[in-house]
Amino acid sequence: MASQSDQSATPPEPKPARSLGPLRMIWQAALAYPGKLALAALALMITAGATLAIPSGFKLIIDKGFASGGNPDDIGRWFEYLLMIVVVLAIGTALRFYFVSWLGERVVADIRLKVQANLLRMSPGFFEENSPNEISSRMTSDTALIEQVVGTTVSVALRNLIMGVGGVAYLFTLAPKLTLALVIAIPLIVLPIVWFGRRLRNVSRSSQDRVADVGAMVAEVLGAMKIVQAFNQESREEARFAGAVESTFTTAKRRILLRAAMTAIIITLVFGAITMLMWQGAIGVAEGTISGGTIAAFVLTGGLVAGAFGALTEVYGDLLRGAGAASRLNELLNEKPTIAMPARPLELPSPVRGKLAFENVTFRYPTRPEVSALADFSLTVEPGETVAIVGPSGAGKSTLFQLAERFYDPQVGAVKLDGVPLTAVDPAAIRRNMALVPQEGILFAATARDNLRYGNWGASDAEIWQAAENANAADFLRELPEGLDTYLGERGARLSGGQRQRMAIARALLRDAPILLLDEATSALDAESERLVQQALERLMATRTTLVIAHRLATVRGADRIVVMDGGRIVETGKHDALSRAGGLYARLAALQFDEVPSEPVK
Repeated sequence: MASQSDQSATPPEPKPARSLGPLRMIWQAALAYPGKLALAALALMITAGATLAIPSGFKLIIDKGFASGGNPDDIGRWFEYLLMIVVVLAIGTALRFYFVSWLGERVVADIRLKVQANLLRMSPGFFEENSPNEISSRMTSDTALIEQVVGTTVSVALRNLIMGVGGVAYLFTLAPKLTLALVIAIPLIVLPIVWFGRRLRNVSRSSQDRVADVGAMVAEVLGAMKIVQAFNQESREEARFAGAVESTFTTAKRRILLRAAMTAIIITLVFGAITMLMWQGAIGVAEGTISGGTIAAFVLTGGLVAGAFGALTEVYGDLLRGAGAASRLNELLNEKPTIAMPARPLELPSPVRGKLAFENVTFRYPTRPEVSALADFSLTVEPGETVAIVGPSGAGKSTLFQLAERFYDPQVGAVKLDGVPLTAVDPAAIRRNMALVPQEGILFAATARDNLRYGNWGASDAEIWQAAENANAADFLRELPEGLDTYLGERGARLSGGQRQRMAIARALLRDAPILLLDEATSALDAESERLVQQALERLMATRTTLVIAHRLATVRGADRIVVMDGGRIVETGKHDALSRAGGLYARLAALQFDEVPSEPVK
């Protein structure tokens, strides 16, 4: 898997695979629907056979219809036969399209469900090492490629293969000598087309990239128009845009030239070959060795065969791209979570009291193995105790939460809940006993009700409103256009920062867990919002074991204990007044904040 990159970048297009092996995953997914597969295969055989029967119909019309002296009844009878073939072809094509498209959509839906189910098992560390933007691309563009492969490409490939092989066999029954000439001519026609086709695809992709560059430049400049005009850079941006447009035009000229040359060569080769065959056929008709119907059927079938083999060379590239997409999705399906339920998980005490202990813990993040986030760290939080964690940026404060919820496991030492090592417990059982209020109130693009009951999906409206009251969120929720049924927008965009934070607290209240993790829930709020949130937090913390990461030291004065961290270790422990008098790191941090001296942000 690729390492995490800028998530705003355009996700890379999947590279074609070197073989079709990865398509086995798609075949296995399709095998879950044998009935639909059989019907699609039957419709495919019917349509391929009906297509090949059309030249035979023309042969009968010419040889038997017109050869009978132009009797309208005889001619009509063979045209009826041809019309019957057309009807069969139409019905078969419709059925083939339906069943093949159904399989394509169903297979893609099943693969998406399996990939998402597996992704939900991954620990957060997986998404630090792998770009969520790229994963999203795999779930959309890659699955769209697979849908195209199953719903179109495979069908086209099989149909053309049947038509190509069946057509050549039919041609040998019509005119063996002409067929031999055609078999030699087909590669001479197809190979130049394939070569030009590849060059044209590469140039077209380059042309699309240049157009995308123009679009990105327009969006960037228009989005920053105030800056452009404020610094008088209009002429520079105009010149830069002109350069991008000219680059697009230069690439487009190459594409047009290639397309024109390809068109001329294809017309010359295809129609030249058909003309040569008709010439030879006409001589055979004149000599009486070939009938008029035979030469007509031969030319039609020859065109179908040449087109079928030409299409096969095209769809092979599409199949390789589909195999590349399948390979990337297969990687996601085969990923194993690093944090998983042990084979024989231990049960937590019932009810959980809330004693949380870090015993000689050393931990390094997988993305930063050279730095210890925690080094021989030991801390025990007693049931019902409120412990505040303070310290400079990079001290390891947030890492405590990551380990407490078992998003990671320490390399050395143990984290225990009520005396039970977390590594011996089902991670889901651990998290059921914890409620998290993050530094930024993260909400989903859903209704207010659904965002609140994320903490307890079975909560009633009465319980939701009670939690909202306790979180000082009820007033603004009642003022929303549709109350709890109001759609909050992307990441809760319809709410202010303070409102989102109080929603997060209400969600944690509904969780009603014995352990509360607060990642400085008031750090980015104005004074009024902070006061309301702090009141809500005090209610939330009243009866729970609470671990608070504190940026603003004013919020931790009432904590039972303050733990000061630096460099992944505990450097001071005590109450606010005692630590302030001690003259250590806490005192310096407190002096900076309370004396309002500017300092670097602490987290």
